[in-house]
Amino acid sequence: MKTRAASAAASKTRKPRSNKGGASALHQKHLPEEFLPTKEQIISFIAESTGKVGKREIARAFGIGGGQRIWLKRILKELEDEGAIDRRKKTMHRADMLPPVVLADITMRDKDGELIAKPTEWDDPDGNSPAPRIVIMLPRRPKPGQPVPGVGDQVLLRLEVNRDRDSIEKHAPSYTGRIIKVLAKTRSILLGIYRANPDGNGGRLVPVDKKLLGRELTIRPGDGGEAQDGDLVTASVTRSTRYGTSTAKVGERLGSLKSERAVSLVAIHAHDIPHVFSPAALREAEETKPVSLAGREDWRTLPLVTIDPADAKDHDDAVHAAPDTDPNNEGGHILTVAIADVAAYVRPGTGLDKDALERGNSVYFPDRVVPMLPERISNDLGSLRPLEDRPALAVRIVLDIRGFKRRHTFHRIMMRSAAKLSYQQAQAAIDGMPDDVTRPILDTVLRPLWDAYAALTDARDERDPLALDLPERKLILKPDGSLDRVIMPERLDAHKLIEECMILANVCAAESLEQAGSPLIYRTHDEPSLEKLRALGEVLASIGMKSPKSGALAPAMFNKILAHVENSPNRDFINEVVLRTQAQAEYSADNYGHFGLNLRRYAHFTSPIRRYADLIVHRGLIRALKLGSDGLSSHTSREDLAEVAAQISASERRAMAAERETTDRLIAHFMADQIGANFTGRIAGVTRAGLFVKLADTGADGFIPASTLGQDFFRYDEAQHALVGSRSRISYRLGDSVQVRLVEAVPIAGALRFELLASAGARKTYKVGRPGKPKFARGR
Repeated sequence: MKTRAASAAASKTRKPRSNKGGASALHQKHLPEEFLPTKEQIISFIAESTGKVGKREIARAFGIGGGQRIWLKRILKELEDEGAIDRRKKTMHRADMLPPVVLADITMRDKDGELIAKPTEWDDPDGNSPAPRIVIMLPRRPKPGQPVPGVGDQVLLRLEVNRDRDSIEKHAPSYTGRIIKVLAKTRSILLGIYRANPDGNGGRLVPVDKKLLGRELTIRPGDGGEAQDGDLVTASVTRSTRYGTSTAKVGERLGSLKSERAVSLVAIHAHDIPHVFSPAALREAEETKPVSLAGREDWRTLPLVTIDPADAKDHDDAVHAAPDTDPNNEGGHILTVAIADVAAYVRPGTGLDKDALERGNSVYFPDRVVPMLPERISNDLGSLRPLEDRPALAVRIVLDIRGFKRRHTFHRIMMRSAAKLSYQQAQAAIDGMPDDVTRPILDTVLRPLWDAYAALTDARDERDPLALDLPERKLILKPDGSLDRVIMPERLDAHKLIEECMILANVCAAESLEQAGSPLIYRTHDEPSLEKLRALGEVLASIGMKSPKSGALAPAMFNKILAHVENSPNRDFINEVVLRTQAQAEYSADNYGHFGLNLRRYAHFTSPIRRYADLIVHRGLIRALKLGSDGLSSHTSREDLAEVAAQISASERRAMAAERETTDRLIAHFMADQIGANFTGRIAGVTRAGLFVKLADTGADGFIPASTLGQDFFRYDEAQHALVGSRSRISYRLGDSVQVRLVEAVPIAGALRFELLASAGARKTYKVGRPGKPKFARGR
């Protein structure tokens, strides 16, 4: 591997200079050329550094100054182009390195009895880069009451690189990890399908967790409770053996898998989503009293309104706008965004706070919500109900005529929402169809909001964020909880108005905390990697389109690509590829900006009912701006927030996976009666094994095995995102329109299998892939 070679080379050459006992290395203007560091030394220094590493730190370490800084800048650019290092704004790290704090799963013990873990989240879509192994370093004297980790546990780790060359050559773990916190213990309660024995005596439990597939448990006679064959049940493990069959006892009968309640429970259990609040949290929630006006500004006469989905049960943001009367800001606006003051009810270190951190965020299923906070807080005291006094943290923003922010101030207030509106309701009023609720506030509240939104739109267009506007599907259920239909809701100006207001409020929060020197959790979105950009360039070349000229990487580059293909047959294909080129957003204590929004600083502030990150930002603002005594603790460090950021980033991915899998299972149930039916769709993914297809009407995802494509060998062309027939030269490419027939539906797995009938994009190609080892998928 490149990095092993780099480490080996670095060990044979000189180390960075130490500045102890002498003048600063920055004052050494020039070094003889033979003393300049090699690329391998620079890579090694970046990898071994525990703190922030930028150009300044590298220059100081190696004594580089004066005109040689231009040389260093060129060398770092070459390393980045070669893929040896990644750059997040001004901070660098080695390209294949894990972050210093990571969430990991303990998967095994090695032959020496050491616990081995792997990162919970590892991005390896092609299966070519296995997740790095981490050896757990246990303390010699555990603290009293500290849980002892074991196989199956999830832990938050602080990592160090294993720099033992002999260990590396023997393929030992490349990292050591010291446990910060044990987050989840091995489950003793399982969720599974009960299968009764033919003679009626006992049965089997088939776990629904994919990690336990093939590991059935025996249900002894009398331990099946009231479960019927095929029921979804919970079961406790009564005897677990290393060899042979383990036994279990049925606890709760959840009913048929065809019910939505059962389907969402599968996802909750499979992803270890905490869904039962601790007694301490429930007790604290019930004992919580409404907040008084003391210490707050009284804004109850300001007609703030909430605009949310029609079925929303909690309302954590309200908005108001008015023309600015300042003669020096002619045509400007005063925009107010008020956010539920959850920090007033959820104090650090309480049972409510601990449960909220463990959950990280609320999880939304078609029929239910697994909330971050108990309903007493989320739906009652912390929700901005109409015509009721509620505490809030508000930001008042002065906009100029073009929608750019001139200044802002934060206020801790008591407010009273003037109205609870749905997106459709607010939009209808603006479109000339007000109802009894919107008619009285149309001219005084809604029109000024839309005027401010028009200005914000101008500012957004000048900022030019990434213009991927992908449709979202919504599942409509029948009264019995089964799926009725799938719709793609229209995206209204009302949606965009709230979105722009929230983005601006989030920017204000990050700016205020930075100005105060307060640690915070940023919402970050890294630039696309060089490898993904090169792959995008190859895809564009395959359709005869040139990549944009090199220069500063910005969302505008991708927007030009999307605009170029807007009215072409390649529109959907290129949109998919551009989407896959982007990095995944995450939470971080380090600021490397938000690439997609094209913002230098950004923090989540607007949803503290459902996101723990926002609650942290609220506490930070309360402390930094001296708005109360219930803010962030003065002892909270950047390192503490880095640990929280790692944990809630993993919780967010967990929630997204659970929501997606539940949707897939519901749709698979819905389509199980349509075996043999034909559908229109698009190729949404291409692998060596076959094609993933997304249906046009429901957004359902299914798979076409490569073995069913025809009498040919199909080669996976990575550059073109296509399977190409070796003899026929027919190719099936990402984004192609296809006609398919449903041949199998597996509801419990949320899986659909199709066969290809026709492809509008099937074409002959004579340029098959890049040089290198071919990847074949055998047809019949």
